[in-house]
Amino acid sequence: MFPSFTTLPLPPASLIALAPLNAIAARTALTGTSSYLDCLVLAPGLHTQQTALRTNDGELPATAALTTGYVFRVENQATVAFLQRVGVPGQLVSLTVARPGSAGVGRLAELLFGAAFCLTVAAVLGLAAVGDWCALACIAALAAARAVNVTVVKRQSKLGWKGAPEPGVRGDLIVLVSQDRWIRITGLVDDIKTVTSGQWMRNPTDIEGFAVSAATVLVYGTAAVMGAASPTGSAVILALLLVEATLLGLSNSVAQRCVMFGRAISTVGKPKPYHRRTDLVRELVEETGRDDWAIGLGMMVPKAGEARGVVL
Repeated sequence: MFPSFTTLPLPPASLIALAPLNAIAARTALTGTSSYLDCLVLAPGLHTQQTALRTNDGELPATAALTTGYVFRVENQATVAFLQRVGVPGQLVSLTVARPGSAGVGRLAELLFGAAFCLTVAAVLGLAAVGDWCALACIAALAAARAVNVTVVKRQSKLGWKGAPEPGVRGDLIVLVSQDRWIRITGLVDDIKTVTSGQWMRNPTDIEGFAVSAATVLVYGTAAVMGAASPTGSAVILALLLVEATLLGLSNSVAQRCVMFGRAISTVGKPKPYHRRTDLVRELVEETGRDDWAIGLGMMVPKAGEARGVVL
C-alpha cells in the first residue's frame, strides 16, 4: 500500500519551499540589487538568490565600440542576462541606456511584485487571527533567511570601478550574443560603462558566505518542521509559496527594462531582421564610416596589409 497524503514525512509546503526555482535570482539580476521589501516575497528558491551571478550562463559576449573600433567583452552578468532575454536570432535589437524614471523595471512588473508583497502581509495577518503560531514562525524564519540574502546582495552590489569618466560623450556598441543575437546599445559613454564594465556583484567575503550558508540551513530546517503547523497553516504556506512564485515569474516576464546602478537599459523600437550577417555589417560600416570594429569582431575579413581592430 502507498502511504496516504497525510502520512508523508514532509508536507507539500516543505517540498515547495525547497524547490530551486530561479525567479528570485532573475529578479535580482533585473533590478541590479535587492531591497529590504524583498524580504516579504517568499517564493521557492529564496535560498538560491546568490545564483543571480550565473543568470548569464557564463556568457560574456564580444563587443565593439562603433565609434572607436575598440573590441572588448561585456563583463556584467546581469546586463548579459538581459541581452540574452531581449535578443532575437538573426535580428538586430536596439537598446538605450539612460537614468530610469520611478517605474523601476516596469509598471506592470512592479505591480505584480507589490501584489506578492501584500499577499505575505495578508497571510501573516490571517494566521495571527487564527492563532497558528507555528505557521507564523515558519514564515518568519523564511523571511529571516531572505533578509540575510538581501543584506549580502546589497553589500555586494556596490558601484565600483567603471573606467575613466567621459562626460558628455555619446557611445554606440554592437554586442554579439550567442545564437546570432545582435544587440546595439546607445547612450552616454559613462552610462554605458556603468552597466557593462567592471563588477556587478563582488565575491562574498568569508563572513558573508557563512551568513548565506546559515540562511540556507535555516530554510531547510524550517521545511523540516513545517509539519507541526496546523492543516490550515500548511495550506496557507503552500498557497503563499505557489502564488508568489507565479506572481514573481510573471513580474520578471513582463519587465520592460533592466536597472543597474541608477541606470536603465531599455529596448528601442522593434528588432530588425537580416537575411545574412554580412548585410548587417555592411549597413553599420556604411553608417559609421569605419570597419575596424567589424574586423576586430571577426565579422569582416581585412584587406591585404590592413591591421585588425584593437582587442582589449
